[in-house]
Amino acid sequence: MEKKLGLSALTALVLSSMLGAGVFSLPQNMAEVASPAALLIGWGITGVGILLLAFAMLLLTRIRPDLDGGIFTYARAGFGELIGFCSAWGYWLCAVIANVSYLVIVFSALSFFTDTPTLRIFGDGNTWQSIVGASLLLWLVHWLVLRGVQTAASINLVATLAKLLPLGLFIVLAIMAFRLDIFSLDFSGVALGVPVWEQVKNTMLITLWVFIGVEGAVVVSARARNKRDVGRATLLAVLAALGVYLLVTLLSLGVVARPELAEMRNPSMAGLMVKMMGPWGDVVIAAGLIVSVCGAYLSWTIMAAEVPFLAATHKAFPRLFARQNKNNAPSASLWLTNASVQICLILIWLTGSDYNTLLTIASEMILVPYFLVGAYLVKIATRPLHYGVGIGACIYGLWLLYASGPMHLLLSVVLYAPGLLVFIYARRSHQLKTGLTHRERIVIGLLLVAAVPATWMLMG
Repeated sequence: MEKKLGLSALTALVLSSMLGAGVFSLPQNMAEVASPAALLIGWGITGVGILLLAFAMLLLTRIRPDLDGGIFTYARAGFGELIGFCSAWGYWLCAVIANVSYLVIVFSALSFFTDTPTLRIFGDGNTWQSIVGASLLLWLVHWLVLRGVQTAASINLVATLAKLLPLGLFIVLAIMAFRLDIFSLDFSGVALGVPVWEQVKNTMLITLWVFIGVEGAVVVSARARNKRDVGRATLLAVLAALGVYLLVTLLSLGVVARPELAEMRNPSMAGLMVKMMGPWGDVVIAAGLIVSVCGAYLSWTIMAAEVPFLAATHKAFPRLFARQNKNNAPSASLWLTNASVQICLILIWLTGSDYNTLLTIASEMILVPYFLVGAYLVKIATRPLHYGVGIGACIYGLWLLYASGPMHLLLSVVLYAPGLLVFIYARRSHQLKTGLTHRERIVIGLLLVAAVPATWMLMG
């Protein structure tokens, strides 16, 4: 396969996959659960943790440049077929759910232009009109990616540049409108009624959500022009995104008091823009959100389709998904991914779920794959610096698992368990001669046993 993605395309892919819908709702999401003091601590932890994770990925691309596919291949190389499969399965589910959330939020944003107090057309992105529109967009992007990953990545580069314009405008206006007395009001969040450390913990899944996609360049590393660009693109994108997130959340708390900000309708950045520049603020942010999310959706479609394809080429997913079309696009994997997204969209319509529900599920499914990146670096590290980075990334992963809470962990068990059927079928489709190891049998048994009470507790 010809390797065509350069540094700019890879950086845009990572940045676009991170700067999706989350940044436009970030002010309200954070203000609802945390004070300025907690936010500073939370972003400090997240900044260090995500940079360690990005640096771990950079080091792994240098130490093991032969491993194309990152998230899945690192776990497989380090911990065996089953753990590798679970990493791929969890990551793929995260990508599918993320794509559903992006489609939902696009049409939720369109409601700014179409809906009135008496007429609800797109609503929160879960009306039948929204689902029809989302389905059309889904299959349009499907067709685009079938034309080749390079074509889609080029369009994504333009979309990434376009989405930075409204964000840049917001940051400039927020700097001008910032007031220190508003920012420092109830600095430690006494009104929230929970200690600062608990507030910090409550921000963790939100901060993780806006960084999901950090592994984008690693996932498509097989298509990179230069393997060294993979690590560079990851670090550049993380630093850029971290800067944007810090400015957006902290400056917002100096424009509007935290209690008022916490009550704003999402995307809350629109409400802030109205305060800073008048009625046109809604339009600017809604339009920016639509462009941003469409770009992120394109990035995630590329990444989501790569995972089953790469897993199938490594005999972890059924052989069917290793197929490519004449444009070298992973066609079978893409059909699987987008068919799953379509089913989820229908379920969204039937259940009335919204963006925040999807955010929680997607964030939870990515935790194990991220932890395994750090764990693999620890396993193969030969230098103290590499050990330090790997251990730091692992600690951040464990902290996220703790911060997510027991109910979310139960949810992840329930979603991982059905994947075991795919794993077993994949082994048969590839006619693998080797049996499961004793450790893998134990892991399968534990997952199945844990899935029963987990399902019961979630349904109860």
